[in-house]
Formats: sequence, C-alpha cells, structure tokens
Amino acid sequence: MKKLTGREAMRSPGVPSHRREIEQRFWEQIATGITSEKAAEEAVGVSQAAGSRWFRHRGGMPLFMSKPVSARYLSFAEREEIGLLRAQDVGVREIARRIGRSPSTISRELTRNAATRGGKLEYRASVAQWKA
Repeated sequence: MKKLTGREAMRSPGVPSHRREIEQRFWEQIATGITSEKAAEEAVGVSQAAGSRWFRHRGGMPLFMSKPVSARYLSFAEREEIGLLRAQDVGVREIARRIGRSPSTISRELTRNAATRGGKLEYRASVAQWKA
C-alpha cells in the first residue's frame, strides 16, 4: 500500500457517524427554549441521557455553532462531486475546473482519502468528510 499511496496502511475508521448533524439539530432545538431531555428524545430521536450528556459536556453552549465552517475547507457536497467525477475517470484538473477549486486541492484530497481496498485507490466522500 505504501507504494500506491506514499503512506502506511491505515486502520479502517469504521462506519461514518452522523452524530455531528444530530447534535447540531439538538442544539438548534435547545435554542428554541425546550429542555435538553425534550430536545433529545422528541426532536432528534436520541435518548434523554445522551441529550443531558451533550448539554453537560458542552457546559450548555454548543462549540461548533459559535462560528460557521470556513469556505476554505471542502464541503461534503464538493467531496461527493469529486467522488462522482473521479468514478467517471475525469482528470484532476477537470474536476478542479468544474467545482472551482485548485487542482492541488483536488489532488491532495484524493491522495489523503484514498481507500486501498482490493489493491486499487478508491475515493469515498463520506469517509473523507468523517475524517475531516
């Protein structure tokens, strides 16, 4: 694998979780004024204990909602587009033109997030987003 990717084999990160999106919906519900238990169970479908734990661990303040994610970073939609175009054997420079990013950004993204199953390099947008 080192010959293909330039790095040692990495262990699988497992299934990407959607916890961040769920937790963000939880904090949006908290902002409306309902309790953490109600926000957890009724609004986002997690246990009351999970909602209480999120609230307690953050001290009642959601850290990731304090400022939006910079456009400097690739979004999940851009990563999906890269994955689709790469699956169609579109070149790095053409992908960069289509999504309005630098070719070096696309090249780094594909190299960093290359899955090496079966001895060939494959890009998975969901795994790349999870790792980011």
